Amino acid sequence: MKAHEEIVNIKLNDTQMRENLSNAMHTLQKNRFKVIEDKFQDWQGLRNKAKQAKNNALMSLEERLVEFEKNATKNGIKVHWASSDEDACELIYEIMKQNNISKILKGKSMASEEIGLNHYLEKKGLKAIETDLGEVIIQLDGEVPVHIVVPAIHKNRYEIGKTFQEKLGAELESEPEKLNAIARKYLRDEFEGLKLGLSGVNFAMSREGAFWLIENEGNGRMCTTAPDIHIALCGIEKVMESFEDAATMVHLLTPSATGQFIPTYNNIITGPRKNGDLDGPKEVHIVLFDHHRSDMLAHKDYYEALRCIRCGACMNFCPVYDKIGGHSYQTIYPGPIGEVISPNLFGMDKTGDILNFCSLCGRCSEVCPVKIPLADLIRKLRCDKVGQGENPPFGANEHNKMEAFAFSSFANLATNGNKWRFSLSKGHYFNWFVQNFKGSLPVIKKWSAFKELPQIKKDLYKEVQNIEGVIYE
Repeated sequence: MKAHEEIVNIKLNDTQMRENLSNAMHTLQKNRFKVIEDKFQDWQGLRNKAKQAKNNALMSLEERLVEFEKNATKNGIKVHWASSDEDACELIYEIMKQNNISKILKGKSMASEEIGLNHYLEKKGLKAIETDLGEVIIQLDGEVPVHIVVPAIHKNRYEIGKTFQEKLGAELESEPEKLNAIARKYLRDEFEGLKLGLSGVNFAMSREGAFWLIENEGNGRMCTTAPDIHIALCGIEKVMESFEDAATMVHLLTPSATGQFIPTYNNIITGPRKNGDLDGPKEVHIVLFDHHRSDMLAHKDYYEALRCIRCGACMNFCPVYDKIGGHSYQTIYPGPIGEVISPNLFGMDKTGDILNFCSLCGRCSEVCPVKIPLADLIRKLRCDKVGQGENPPFGANEHNKMEAFAFSSFANLATNGNKWRFSLSKGHYFNWFVQNFKGSLPVIKKWSAFKELPQIKKDLYKEVQNIEGVIYE
């Protein structure tokens, strides 16, 4: 918790980052509202359809996975299975080792961030180079993504120009066109002689044995068609039944993510290069990995978070995220969706503290295109964190006995009318104690640093009963 407090304080005082994020988030919000209003006749109906399609796939996930493997293999795709993050990294490493490859170029993939692929390969003496512009920027700066869709959204063009000058030896520029030109030259040099490219997967279709990639820059298409070998990394929850179901998701994803009606590039991978094809990889591999997703699927509440299509809308509208930034969460998945899936994927003991980064305003639930009740799930995870929930995620913390006693005592007062009224009327007598010992009070010491107990002189209940026309029961 102390580490989280320190980084939050640092980010709250980073006025440039907060200004960058605020401008970006408001732009994304306006873009989303406009495209929904201008281009869609039944946005809510589309959300309901997507929710149902995703639930159908999750409830038949074993069947979907078996069907996908069968049809993908028939199409010439090599299917690999990984139960953990380390298993997934090991599979990719083995493919590189077997083909004597020391460098891979990556399209944007949050799944690769989740399993820590770059660091894993680095320890093995191999290189993983990002090609998405935002990922390139943060890789050069030695950072992790601040957002799941726009990983460098916390930086402005002047900061990016300085990074390119310091890390790439380029002239100091701030115009977007010139910055893009610098990045394009750097990446084209890397793409020359590329042997292995890696991508994520937005959606996989079990009936067709294919998978769908969405992007705006074209780098993903280079990573999947230019090299001899293409590896796709896919969480098992991304597998849906049909192309039609996946198309429904795509129609929701881009408006929710960036306010576009359609993505710039849609890449549907059906297999390796065939006889007569002029381009494409000679081998296509897909790594289907679990990493505690099966545990989430088995949970009566948290399975709903597996509907996530990684659009980032919940972050774009979160009043906490744009104040503290994604790095404050100290986990790969920040924002409201990160607060739900991170404790389930990485353990409550490692990421449970981020559950405090929520005001429970409910905006995330309101804007989620696949209707994940994020605010409700965060509230349930908070119950799990303090030992009041059922079937909590793994790594649940050892609960603070003093905290449990304090809240049970508060609940006893708050649920008894006479005790509650008496406590409110006499609470100010303890104000001297609270103000003088606030640094040592358990549970409420931080609250007491900014609060004082007021003296309530009026009986609110009697006042309400005396209002004409009010029937008080």
